[in-house]
Amino acid sequence: MHILVTNDDGPPSQQSSPYVHSFVKILQEAGNTVSVILPHQQRSWIGKAHFVGQVTKPSYFRPGTLHKDDGTTHERPAQPNEIAEEWVLVDGTPASCAQLGLYHFFQDRGPVDLVVSGPNYGRNSTSLFSLSSGTVGGAMEAAVCGKRSIALSFAFYSRDHDPKLIAGASRHAVRVIEHLYNNWAADVDLYSINIPLIAEVESHPTLYTNALQNYWTSGSSFEEIPASEGDQVPEIHEKEIREDSQFRTSVNAAVGHRHRHFKWAPKFGDIQKSVDASSPGNDGWALSQGFSSVTPLKANFMHSSSTVLGELKLSSSLEIPLLADPPPTSRKVYAFIDYEDNYVQPLLLEALKNQLPQTSIHIVTSIPKDLDPSALLIQIVQYEAIDFEYLLSRHNILVNAYITRKALIRKHYLANTVSSWFSKHPRSLLQLHVKPTLDFDLDYAEFLDDALLEAYELHESFARNANVAPEEREWWILKPSMSDRGQGVRLFSSESALRSIFEEWEAEAPGSEGSEDEEDDPIVPSEKDGIMTSHLRHFVVQPYIDPPRLFPELQNRKFHLRSYVLAVGALRVYVAQEMLALFASRPYCPPSASTDRDIHLTNTCLQDPATVANINNDSVHLLSKLPLSAAEQWSIRDQISAATGELFEAAARGQMLYFQTLPNAFEIFGVDWLVDKDGRCWLLEVNAFPDFQQSGVEGKGVVKGVWEAAVGIAVGGFLGAGEGGQAHREADKDEKRWGMRKVLDIDLGRR
Repeated sequence: MHILVTNDDGPPSQQSSPYVHSFVKILQEAGNTVSVILPHQQRSWIGKAHFVGQVTKPSYFRPGTLHKDDGTTHERPAQPNEIAEEWVLVDGTPASCAQLGLYHFFQDRGPVDLVVSGPNYGRNSTSLFSLSSGTVGGAMEAAVCGKRSIALSFAFYSRDHDPKLIAGASRHAVRVIEHLYNNWAADVDLYSINIPLIAEVESHPTLYTNALQNYWTSGSSFEEIPASEGDQVPEIHEKEIREDSQFRTSVNAAVGHRHRHFKWAPKFGDIQKSVDASSPGNDGWALSQGFSSVTPLKANFMHSSSTVLGELKLSSSLEIPLLADPPPTSRKVYAFIDYEDNYVQPLLLEALKNQLPQTSIHIVTSIPKDLDPSALLIQIVQYEAIDFEYLLSRHNILVNAYITRKALIRKHYLANTVSSWFSKHPRSLLQLHVKPTLDFDLDYAEFLDDALLEAYELHESFARNANVAPEEREWWILKPSMSDRGQGVRLFSSESALRSIFEEWEAEAPGSEGSEDEEDDPIVPSEKDGIMTSHLRHFVVQPYIDPPRLFPELQNRKFHLRSYVLAVGALRVYVAQEMLALFASRPYCPPSASTDRDIHLTNTCLQDPATVANINNDSVHLLSKLPLSAAEQWSIRDQISAATGELFEAAARGQMLYFQTLPNAFEIFGVDWLVDKDGRCWLLEVNAFPDFQQSGVEGKGVVKGVWEAAVGIAVGGFLGAGEGGQAHREADKDEKRWGMRKVLDIDLGRR
């Protein structure tokens, strides 16, 4: 494919045009013939302009080293076969570059199949950027010349110009461009692509979007500056192209004007506010979520959808009557409830029956096709069954999960969430409830030294432990980041013990010595761990909490607390005040005496039913039934409530890419805590779609109460969303009735 590339940032420059060289290189590596014609200097914010009356002159650019400003510009083109690559620079606009590239240069390379304008140094999302964009203007010029064209922009969040991020965005751009070219919609003249310059962008969703219509709302986009003495008014070239013009205003003819200069200083906060206030589905919103956006455009100024053709009838009176409010309409409400869990499903249906008037809800067995936009749909299903693309295109659907919440539920992401929050809030109360966490990646045990190269705390601990008795050692706990249900969790106090854990898994992996499969395989745990190979790459280690709080009345078994957390919209967070205590199956002893999992792991799903049956008490208890004083119980609730609120705020504000809240979603999380011997609560992990069945008979009332709260607060609030939030306020009044405590109420600006 022959692709013509232009831009509005000019030739490669770390200061003003850092992306074009990498993009052209990757286009070429994909097998395309690439012709490049650029403005000789930056021409941003110039739209689809041409310099009327100016003689446009070319120069010739020979690219240098990637990501370095060592390219050279020449007045005359190189001789045939003199150099491998030469670009054209013109002292014109991006639109002029498109014209000249299509009709006056590169004719020996055959017809141009596609014009790409960009990648722009910065986003071109929303109408305020797009209408003035030289990048969009170059693509628009190609479109009115009858060529398929694409405006490409990279939304940067740092001016460091990381080559890896640029290469990743360029690769992703090439993939998207190839897809669009091969699937070009018949009524599209050009596409505007916006790609966030972030890590792993190639694995993030790419969405078709519309362009957010927004406006300047903070006044002038110009800043007054003092006029320098001797400055003169620029000549107005318009008389040369409008010879029949009868009127020309001279700035010197005006009386009473104060002479000053003006500097272009747009208030970009207006754009961010419009994005924050917008509904999902537009280009600005997509970028704010870390998604790439593709916006189909026409090369024209289309009339608005509300335009009525015909004569405009003017009122004979100056009085303009006010329009009456539209009459209220009744809205049908459908509920599709399929949780695929025999423990939860009846509790959920009962909660709907108890909390909502049944006459207003129609329970359905499948999502209605062609859902009436005026109807409401409540969808409570497993995460994998949610069609998020369909959800994002509508506002009349409520679902029971957010799009992504890695910042909370993946252990290495959670570690980053907390550490990033600490760096900005060094006095955060989370410092009192989250142990320091080290994370690393490892595929093969032989590379453990490399993986732990920067784990200084771990090396220091190993050195200290080498000189003390086992019972005085500092112990650590290893957790695969993406596992759950206690799978793959191990204790260690030395590097040799840690290495033995990985070597044990590797020895049992397919392809190890003695296996018929001769291929090298990465670390895989034994079958009793029951975890997927993909889960055994990212790991976290933390100091092991020893000793924990123990109760002689309950055989001194270790336990952890499970708190259920309800997150609603963007964003309110509630914590159920009744919590579950899940106990290990054997009495506790320090890890120096034994690292048996039945002693140290409190996940009830790992326990042997026969072992549990031999214990006088079951493995699940209520916090309120533990042998704790009322003051101790409320101290635990207060600690967990306060820490949960700040944890979710840290994820929502600090990791917006990996915790993406939606106004029409809610989710229940299971958050696990360990209480140490002094009564302090320490965060263990956050679980999405927690295994409610592990709550057993003792905890069934707690689970029922959580779903009652979810229906009352989240679903009830959604059904009353048209009342300006009144339904949310009414629901909050009843939070105590459901045994919930609201721990966070922030407005993330997502509507």
